[in-house]
Amino acid sequence: MPKKPAPSARHAEPAVKLSARGAKRLQGRHPWVYRSDIVGANDIPSGALVRVHDPRGKFLGTALYSSSSQIAIRMISHGSVDDLPALVAERVRAAIAYRKELVRNTDAYRIVFSEADFLPGLIVDRYNDVLCVQILTQAMDAAPVRDAILQTLRDELQPAGIVERVEARIRELEQLPPRPSGLLWGEKSSTVVNMNGVRFHYDGFEGQKTGAFLDQRENYAAAAEYAHGEALDAFCYQGGYALHFSLHPAARCSKVTGVDSSRPALEMAEKNATLNGLELEWIEANAFDLLRDYAAANRRYDTIVLDPPAFAKTKRDLDKALRGYKELNLRAMKMLRPGGVLVTCSCSFHVGAAEFLKVVADAAQDAHKDLRVLENRGAAKDHPILLNVPETGYLQCLIFSVSD
Repeated sequence: MPKKPAPSARHAEPAVKLSARGAKRLQGRHPWVYRSDIVGANDIPSGALVRVHDPRGKFLGTALYSSSSQIAIRMISHGSVDDLPALVAERVRAAIAYRKELVRNTDAYRIVFSEADFLPGLIVDRYNDVLCVQILTQAMDAAPVRDAILQTLRDELQPAGIVERVEARIRELEQLPPRPSGLLWGEKSSTVVNMNGVRFHYDGFEGQKTGAFLDQRENYAAAAEYAHGEALDAFCYQGGYALHFSLHPAARCSKVTGVDSSRPALEMAEKNATLNGLELEWIEANAFDLLRDYAAANRRYDTIVLDPPAFAKTKRDLDKALRGYKELNLRAMKMLRPGGVLVTCSCSFHVGAAEFLKVVADAAQDAHKDLRVLENRGAAKDHPILLNVPETGYLQCLIFSVSD
């Protein structure tokens, strides 16, 4: 996190004193401190900018304060901050510049990734000429900060529209007033985007997350390098893997089938296929049940993608999630022909990389299969991983060659 000059003698911001554990967490460069590690904080306004001190009174930096979240402190600087809106604008410009150096072959990508861009509580995604904003904390929701975000995005990117997608549950947890999703600026909320030469419809008010899973964009192209024969895209959503398997120059698929339990997602997948001049097979079904039935019926494929939603949203869900991932991978392996390709993903932060690999290895053992790792991947480069913030490295994408 960029460091600001040392603090001057007097500041108007309220002060927060941390426990030794909380101070150690910040000194380890993790930006979060939980409410249980605050030992001194009186009458601090919601979303205030606060000066943070260790138990001995040593100044540790400046943070955004939440009066309701268990994550009470989110560090914004390891120095002093005199003008939060100006700092936010500076960080947004830096995030845009960072993507210009990294992003290729697409006009749909993440511009701001919260803590990973030193802007906790702010998500901004670009979909061609439409931007989508999510504001997730009290401090980022303050009117002067909101204005700075929007003005900077307008000045730097000249979008045709800026959409806000609201997570009602998060606003409730942050004790923010209800707010509908809507168009914040401009006149356009839908467009067509290009990912790796494949076109997709985008509607700012439909779909999950901000409308698409941009973190998988580079994995779509990577997996297509190995896809061949008959391919099954389980949990296909709007057809990301399936369409790449049909259109990517390296893919060698004779037939591609996408499966999802969401009819609206499949309807959009069909529209995306039509947009690209394709006719693919889409099946509305629970992927778990379908894989079980297909495995029992001895159905076989050459390429299978498993890209399920997060199975472990809290630590309490971990054991159940591990059982789910194992069962899912076991069924898929039984359906693969010798020399087949398995693309298996987890977006559950609480399932670590080592745990996910072990689950897949255990499934391979039970299925009597040998797996060779073709690629071990994470999120696209526009979703940077901050080394000391493991929460930013939530996505895993493993590509295997499977042999009997």
